Amino acid sequence: MPFLFQTFYNFRNLKNDTLDLSNKEIFFVGQNGQGKSNILESLYYAAYGISFRTHQDAQIVKKGEKDFSINVMYKGQDSAQKISVIFENGKKRIEKNGKKIQDRKELINTIPCILFCHDDMRFATGEPECRRFFIDQSLTLYDNLYIDDMRNYKKVLKSRNLVLKNKQYEMLDVYDSQLAQYGLVIQQKRKKAIFQFNQIFGKIFEEITGIDGVNIVYEPSWKFPKSQNVDNSVQNSPAFSEKNFFPASQDILDLLLSRRDLDKAMETTMAGPHRDKILFMKGGQNFVQTASTGQCRLISLLLRVAQAIYYTRATGMKPVLLMDDVLLELDPDKRAKLTAMLPEYEQLFCTFLPGEPYERYMHDTTKVYKIENGEWHE
Repeated sequence: MPFLFQTFYNFRNLKNDTLDLSNKEIFFVGQNGQGKSNILESLYYAAYGISFRTHQDAQIVKKGEKDFSINVMYKGQDSAQKISVIFENGKKRIEKNGKKIQDRKELINTIPCILFCHDDMRFATGEPECRRFFIDQSLTLYDNLYIDDMRNYKKVLKSRNLVLKNKQYEMLDVYDSQLAQYGLVIQQKRKKAIFQFNQIFGKIFEEITGIDGVNIVYEPSWKFPKSQNVDNSVQNSPAFSEKNFFPASQDILDLLLSRRDLDKAMETTMAGPHRDKILFMKGGQNFVQTASTGQCRLISLLLRVAQAIYYTRATGMKPVLLMDDVLLELDPDKRAKLTAMLPEYEQLFCTFLPGEPYERYMHDTTKVYKIENGEWHE
C-alpha cells in the first residue's frame, strides 16, 4: 500500500496521534465538521505539498497553535519512504526521507492521488480556466516537463503583459518568440490529452446516464483559417492531422503581430493557451448549457474517473483515490453504477455521513474509522 500510516501535529482539529492507513480501502464516517475531510486534506497535502481547500497554510494550524506538521510513511515501488511537511515560523518545509525538497515538482509523482470533491462541479459549470486547470493537472500527474512548460509560458506572459502596460513595445518581438515557443508545446500536449480523454469519458458517461455522443472539444485560442472550419468530431479523431490543427511557430508569430494593435489597446495578451476553451459538446451543441444539475455533477465525477484511467494508461501505475462526500448527491442507482465502475486503484479513501449505506461498498480489505471531534476509532 502507498500509505502505511500518518502522524498529525496541530493539523486542523485532528488529534496529535498516528493513524494506521495500511488497508486497501479506508472509510471515514462521521457527522459534518468532525474531521473527515481534514484527513483527506492531509493525505492530499502529503502527496502534493498544498491543500485543496485553502492557499493559506496558516489556516491549517489548529486553533490556538502556531505550527503544524504531518508525517506520512508510504510504500513505493521499491521501498518504504517518508514524507514530512512542516509549517513553522510562517514558512513551509517539505522533506522526503529527511532531505529537504527544493521544488514541489520533485514531490508530485511520488504519491499519485486523484481527488473527488464537491468543488469539482466547476469543471462542468465554471469558467474556462477551471477546465484548463483540470487538463493541466492531468498532464502534470506524470509529465514533469509540462510543469516547466507551464511555468515558462506564465513567466513570459507576465513579462509581455507588463511590457504592454508600460508601452515598451520595442520588447514585444523578443517576448512573442518565447510565447510562441512555449505556447505551441502546451497546446499540442493539451490536444493529445483531450483526444485520449475522449476515448474514456464518452463511454463511461453513456454507461451511467444513457446519453451517448457527449465528447470533450478543445478550442485553442490561436486560430487560423485552415483549422477554423474543421468539424469538432474530426478534430477529436485519430485521423486528424496535428500539423493541420496546430500552426507552426512562425504562424503564431504572424498572428501575434497581426493582433498587436488589439493587445496594445487592451494592455494585455488577448490570445494564447491562457485563453483556450474546453467544451462538452453533443451534436454540435454545448451540452452543459442545457444539462441538468445532476448531469453536470456526473460530468465532474466522471472526469475524475477518466483522470485516474488516463494516468494508469500513461504510466502503468494505479493511483490513490480520495473521495470526499461525492456519492451523497447521487441517486441510489447512479451511486451503484459509479462505485461499480471505479477505476483500478492502489488505495481508496472515502468519507461518509453516518446515515449513508457505506456497508454496501465495503470489501474484505476495508477498514472503517468513526470520526468525532478530530479523533478516530474503529
